[in-house]
Amino acid sequence: QVQLVESGGGLVQPGGSLTLSCTASGIDFAVFVMAWYRQAPGKGRDLVASIGSGGSTNYEDSVKGRFTISKDNVKRTVLLQMNSLKPEDTAVYSCNARHKVFRDVTYWGLGTQVTVSF
Repeated sequence: QVQLVESGGGLVQPGGSLTLSCTASGIDFAVFVMAWYRQAPGKGRDLVASIGSGGSTNYEDSVKGRFTISKDNVKRTVLLQMNSLKPEDTAVYSCNARHKVFRDVTYWGLGTQVTVSF
């Protein structure tokens, strides 16, 4: 059974930092692209960052230079280090795993809330 479990969300002031963690079970990191998405209130779900099986990364323009995605293949965790947070980063952040060949094979975590506010 595949499970993606996120943690690390919370309330942080503008300019602060948070690190989100996604712990995966039941999938082989070697054949999955791991990603973080976010959904702000009243908006659709958008890709924030992704990391391929070989470690290549991709970022949404508004988070470049502020967010860093990484993974630990042994611990089966994917981290999203978020610095210089802005109120517009407020959203539910969800972990995603997508098979790099069979792209319709995809799994989601339940998400973790990040709120950036004074």
